[in-house]
This record gives sequence, C-alpha cells and structure tokens, in this order.
Amino acid sequence: MADDFLTGIDIVIPNWNGRHMLEVCLPSLYSQNYQDFTVYIVDNGSTDESVDFLRTTFPDVEILELKKNRGFSLAVNRGIEAGRREWVLLLNNDIEMAPNCLAHLAQQAEREPRIRMFALKMLSFSNRTLLDGAGDGVMRGGVGYRLGTMEPDSTQYNLKREVFGACAGAALYHRSLYSEVGLFDEDFFAYLEDVDFNMRAVRAGYRCCYLPGAVVFHIGSATTGSKINKMTVRLTTRNNIYVICKNFAPSTLIRFLPSLLVYQCFWFAFVVKERQLFGYLAGIFEAIPRILVMTRKRQKQDRATLSETQFRNRVIGSEREVVKSIMSRRNGEGKNNLLLRWYLAIFC
Repeated sequence: MADDFLTGIDIVIPNWNGRHMLEVCLPSLYSQNYQDFTVYIVDNGSTDESVDFLRTTFPDVEILELKKNRGFSLAVNRGIEAGRREWVLLLNNDIEMAPNCLAHLAQQAEREPRIRMFALKMLSFSNRTLLDGAGDGVMRGGVGYRLGTMEPDSTQYNLKREVFGACAGAALYHRSLYSEVGLFDEDFFAYLEDVDFNMRAVRAGYRCCYLPGAVVFHIGSATTGSKINKMTVRLTTRNNIYVICKNFAPSTLIRFLPSLLVYQCFWFAFVVKERQLFGYLAGIFEAIPRILVMTRKRQKQDRATLSETQFRNRVIGSEREVVKSIMSRRNGEGKNNLLLRWYLAIFC
C-alpha cells in the first residue's frame, strides 16, 4: 500500500442481513460533528434487501457487494483495500456512535503520532451504564477478552491508557499498519481474527491506546443471533488453535502449556455445559488439517521487533489484567473467585 494517503477516516462496516441495524448505525455516523470520512459497506450476500435500502436511503455510502457470506475477515479486508484515507475505522453494523466520537478519534490520532491503533469505549446498547469493552486483552490460552465486559462504567475505565489491542468491532487503525503487519487472516472467517492481528501488531512493536472519550453503543451477537451456538463454538474452537499455531513459537508454547491446558479444560467444560459438544468437535476436526499451514504462516511473519521473551511478557501482563477484570465482573455478580485467585497465584 502506498503512503500517499488522503486525510480523514475510511469507515468499513461488514454487513450480512443487517438492514435493521444499519437503520440505527448509519444515521449515527452522518450526524457526527466530524464529517471528513467515507463509509464503505461490504455486503456479504444479504437477502434482506440491505443493498437496495442503502442505495435508496444512503446514496453516499460506497457499497461493495459479495455474492455470498465470505466472513468478517475477508469483508473488512475488501473494505480496507477499497479506501485511501489515512485512518481506517472498523465498525460492526450493530453499533450506534456517540455524536462526538469521530471528532474525538481524529483529535487523539493527531495528538498521538506514534500510535497506530486505538480502541474505542464500547457500552451496552440496551443498558448504557454497562461496559461492553474497554480495549482488548489476551490470555495464554490463545483467546482475547474485552476488558470491562459487563462491568459498570466506572472511573477506572475513563482513563486513557495502553491496552494489548483493540476489538475489531470498533477500532481505529492507521493505514500503514496493514502494510507492516498484514491484513486480517481470511482463513479465520470470523471470531479471534482480531486476536491474531493484535498479537502480530504487538510482536512487530506497535502499541494500542484505549480512548474512553470515543464512545459507541454495541448490541452484540446481532448477526449470529446468540453468543453461544454451534457456529460460534465451532469457529472459536478452530480459530483458537489457529491463533496458537500462528503466534506461539515452540519455546513460548512450552512455557505457556500449563496455563493453556487449564484454559482448554475450562473451555471444554463450558461447551459441555452449554450442550455444544458437536460444534466443539467440528472446530477441532476443521483445525487439525490446517495446523501445518498456520505454523508456516508464523514462520513467514518477518516483522518481529520484540524478542520472544518480550512478547511472552506482554501476553502474561495482559492476561493478568484480563483475569482481574473477570474477577471484578464476577464480584459484581456475587460469584466466587477462588479458582481465579489460584490461577493468578500459580500462573501470573
């Protein structure tokens, strides 16, 4: 990608049968007090007349039509490639944006020239006193976690700070970052593709800044219909293995193995509890033939700036923050944290 970028922000929104959500999302964009942007809707073969609605109601939107659902990663990649502005904002279609969000993003991006990735504050659409995410953390199990999820919005989440990465459902990236790190891995289809991207960016020496003043309201799981179903379990299980193979060198895999096994045991128990064993097994069987392919991808990633030790320390530090966030949420729900305390004491 060339460096002769245009000023402003390209906003990339993947869509699959989300007309009813676009009716909320797009007006919140076009009512912003910052208007130096272009909206790209990448439609994944919708059958709900989303495209006709866009052409009639929002003629300024750039529409990229795919014949069938090709997944989140490919859709956002096509939108990123279509744009030429300096900054790229990835946005889920089930998001409403606070009126000054884009202005705040543009202002902060100008103030922080060394930062190439920003995480937005995501609040629950239905209960706007609850967080949906305040930047992303990772765990040694090879998964991500939106910090603050289901916690009350409080003072600690009103502080601008560094986080491990950003949730791709609401994240701002400098276009040069894709030239250095690469686009989202289209083999993931959906789920954990941003965890993989965050790990690649961290390994390449980039940092992410959480901006509490850039607020969006997120419905969540609006496209898949529920957070836990056969598809989400299958893709999460498979892509978890992809993340591990792509981002953990053999030395890191050995060092992380105990905590990784603990995570896998908890994930399996959760899957059984939710009666999604078939989805879990499908994910395992899909991942096995691709393990070598993912390992080779890791070997081809030549943008590493951090040493393997430095990378491990970043992951461990982020996991500590994740566990504390989970404990805070569980405390608010009146749940016991004994196992998590043991985990912190033993592994962190």
